[in-house]
Amino acid sequence: MAGRLPEGAAIIGQSGGPTAVINQSLVGVIEGLKGFPSVKKIFGMRHGVDGLIKGLPLVDLGGISSGDLDKLAKTPSAYLGSSRNKPTEADGPKIFDACKTHDIRYFFYIGGNDSSDTCRIVSELCQKTGYEMRCFHVPKTVDNDLMMNDHTPGFGSAARFVAMAFMADDRDNASLPGIKINVVMGRNAGFLTAASSLARQRPSDGPHLIYLPEVPFDTDKFIEDVKGVVGKYGRCQIAVSEGIKDKEGTDIGAKLIAGGQTDAHGNAQLSGSGALGDMLSNLIKEKFKSPSGKPPRVRADTLGYLQRCWPDCSPVDATEARAVGNFAAKEAMSGYPDGSIAIQRLSNHPYKVEKRLVKLSDVAAKTRHMPPEFIAPNGHDVTDRFVEYCKPLVGELPVFFKPE
Repeated sequence: MAGRLPEGAAIIGQSGGPTAVINQSLVGVIEGLKGFPSVKKIFGMRHGVDGLIKGLPLVDLGGISSGDLDKLAKTPSAYLGSSRNKPTEADGPKIFDACKTHDIRYFFYIGGNDSSDTCRIVSELCQKTGYEMRCFHVPKTVDNDLMMNDHTPGFGSAARFVAMAFMADDRDNASLPGIKINVVMGRNAGFLTAASSLARQRPSDGPHLIYLPEVPFDTDKFIEDVKGVVGKYGRCQIAVSEGIKDKEGTDIGAKLIAGGQTDAHGNAQLSGSGALGDMLSNLIKEKFKSPSGKPPRVRADTLGYLQRCWPDCSPVDATEARAVGNFAAKEAMSGYPDGSIAIQRLSNHPYKVEKRLVKLSDVAAKTRHMPPEFIAPNGHDVTDRFVEYCKPLVGELPVFFKPE
């Protein structure tokens, strides 16, 4: 796309929950911008647009050596600091003042659906005021819930952690048989919880039950499901999304967290509490008695923030995270005014994807859910189609010795 490129600085921000590969995308943008004469400086925002609004000092990213960039790319969590704040109309002048002060003409924001909405807001504010600035959203979210994307950077590494955690926990559950509940991240989309299915190496392996936000959670059915598995295997390992909802669509976990907070985008707190796991454990103890009349052995863990930034990342995830950052920079240097970068799959065998520039409005503040063909008809498992979809994203998993 030909056209005049404005001369000035570029700025990069990181937003939302950090991941194991978000710095790969940061480095990808930096590397993609280097060598273009229209980009005079490359800055980083401290804590996203929140830092711009508060006037926090910018980070000079242009002088980082290639060797240090490689180290930065492999470092988990958000190097620049993150934010969940959503800019309002009143914040516009402060953002523009910061951009004008540093002559910023290229704006890159790395994050999920709320972050893409922030990028859209900044782009539209620029258009209203006539300030020329190119705005690009770089995808990131462990929830894997961005529209227009086959999958998102951050998901593959988090899914790898979940799969391996369930593999190890299943061996623990087999050695001391009982009922084990693991609560996995996922507010509205069940992709990360579904990734626990990759832990299975044979039919008797856990997780034996998987509960997703897309399927209304029924406590009576849950108890019957658990009884059926225990009757078959003498134990039960369960994967539960933190975002499971009742038949009215209300987050069960949010109702249980006393004093839970809500962020600027209206998202109720779900992580940071073991309330959901405790509730389900108590429910099983109350409703399910062993032949001796005693409640069964039940334990619950909430995997929590450990899922996001575990340093054993997926190789595919790391490569793609860097590539989408680089692609965003190239699209900006091609003359496009704004957009969001999307990963779209071309084939499974061999695994092949391509990157595309899509409209911010097609991604901003929208949520992608697990498609019906990924969810088993019984409502407490996933299909082989999901497993085939997910396997290339997590990398090679260990194989355990299991006697017959």
